[in-house]
Amino acid sequence: MCHLSKSARSEELGWKTCKDCEVGSMKNYDTKIVEETLHQMFSPDWLRKTARDTGLIKRERKVDPVVMFWVLVFGFGVRLQRSLASLKRSYEKTSDSNLSDGSWYERFTPELVSFLKQCVVHGIEHLAQEPTRKSEKLSQFKDILIQDSTIIRLHEKLAKKWPAVRARKVAAGVKVSMLVSAVSDGPKRVALHGERTSEVKTLRIGPWVKDRILLIGLGFYKHQLFTRIKENGGYFVSRLKGNANPLIIGNGKQKDLIGKRVSEVLPELKGELDVEVEVNLYRRKYNGKRRKDTDSFRLVAIYNEEDDVYYTYLTNISSDILDAKDISSLYSARWDVELIFKELKSRYALDVVNTTNPQIIEAYI
Repeated sequence: MCHLSKSARSEELGWKTCKDCEVGSMKNYDTKIVEETLHQMFSPDWLRKTARDTGLIKRERKVDPVVMFWVLVFGFGVRLQRSLASLKRSYEKTSDSNLSDGSWYERFTPELVSFLKQCVVHGIEHLAQEPTRKSEKLSQFKDILIQDSTIIRLHEKLAKKWPAVRARKVAAGVKVSMLVSAVSDGPKRVALHGERTSEVKTLRIGPWVKDRILLIGLGFYKHQLFTRIKENGGYFVSRLKGNANPLIIGNGKQKDLIGKRVSEVLPELKGELDVEVEVNLYRRKYNGKRRKDTDSFRLVAIYNEEDDVYYTYLTNISSDILDAKDISSLYSARWDVELIFKELKSRYALDVVNTTNPQIIEAYI
């Protein structure tokens, strides 16, 4: 049985989680449906205008940006073409024209990267207009967002530009970070970083988080981050880090728990835990100094019978909006981005980039 099977609680919250039959049917998608949908997103007029605006096409030349776009999307994207030479042959066949190697290779420039980034943004905006799948319980929030990343290994010649975390061997790697909407079931932002960039630095908190929920992975766990989300009018749900041991400062039903650490309570816990806790944090540097501070959040612990363990979450969403089981079910939506990365690598070979040219790498990704 698939570990992402839809539960009654997740149905109540409106999540379309993975089922065995849904995963199996991925291989049977009608490619014509995919092609028709993409052609609705990207009209020839829009592609040509964007190519001019980004400097990809400065004057009419042999390489048509519309044909090039579709060759890249349907050539490289489905593992049919893995080299510039094979993509060039595909372009010539599609456009019924002949190109010199130089005419084709010279197109893989920073302007092409800029053009393709605009295409990604355009596609994201198109998906944002699709009907959402929010439930009534979540109607007061503008969106539910998931930030995560994956590593793509690159040729060692790129180690200076994109150094890998490994220390024993010269290696290169790029981190692809993605902000995904669990409501519209699609990406909101995609960015490339060096592999050594910490997860926290790929997520910049600001006024944009207002009235939105961020589902935070343990790689982003930081009390200062949670406080900034709250101060900007946003909301979050995160698993509690293993070494975190917050102090219980409030509990409506069990007053005897106040003043205890979570690690003291969990071993003796019967049922679920839903309390207010205090955590320590460091504020951002000001005049070269970091000030210690504290903040309070809601802590929820739900017992998982299958794993015989308590899953513990930290959040600032009130119990009047979502109860403890709702919080646990909401966090399961993080699987959306895990499945996206898994499909991009297994079905579309995102992690197979056989080139040392940075522009080609960015264009491919």
